[in-house]
Amino acid sequence: MAKDPKPDAAVEAPTAPASKKKLIIIIAAVVLLAGGGAAGWFFMHQKSDHKKEVKHEEPAHPPVFVALEAFTVNLQADPDEKFLQVELSLQVANAEEAELLKGQMPALRNRLLMLLTSKKATDISTGEGKKNLNAEIVAEVKKPFSKGAKPQEISGVFFTSFVIQ
Repeated sequence: MAKDPKPDAAVEAPTAPASKKKLIIIIAAVVLLAGGGAAGWFFMHQKSDHKKEVKHEEPAHPPVFVALEAFTVNLQADPDEKFLQVELSLQVANAEEAELLKGQMPALRNRLLMLLTSKKATDISTGEGKKNLNAEIVAEVKKPFSKGAKPQEISGVFFTSFVIQ
């Protein structure tokens, strides 16, 4: 039996538009997925950058200073006798450290008096001499006040008055 060519044409005709529709749907789905993925990446990336910028940072603590009463000491003879009058402040890590130093003030002042009286006017009258004295004061203050105690946390010494006569 011979087949009628018209029924094959009728069967093929509806199949061709259906396969084109499937192809268009697949392409559209791929484009939408790719676009959605790109948009998602973009928003996720923006969100992570925003988190970096908004990151909660600890506010900077204001410095804590311990002002010491003025020291007036005789300096080593060089060739004349001179004296030094100096006022200074110590910068410490926190308020607890400041309280510790205030509690140890007699011992602290003794250390600094011994250091200052060992100097000659020529040793401390220059800028370099003052820097060296500053470093020596930091070293003296950092020493523990008792055996086995931890050293003091001091970050700087600031001269607020410095007179040699």
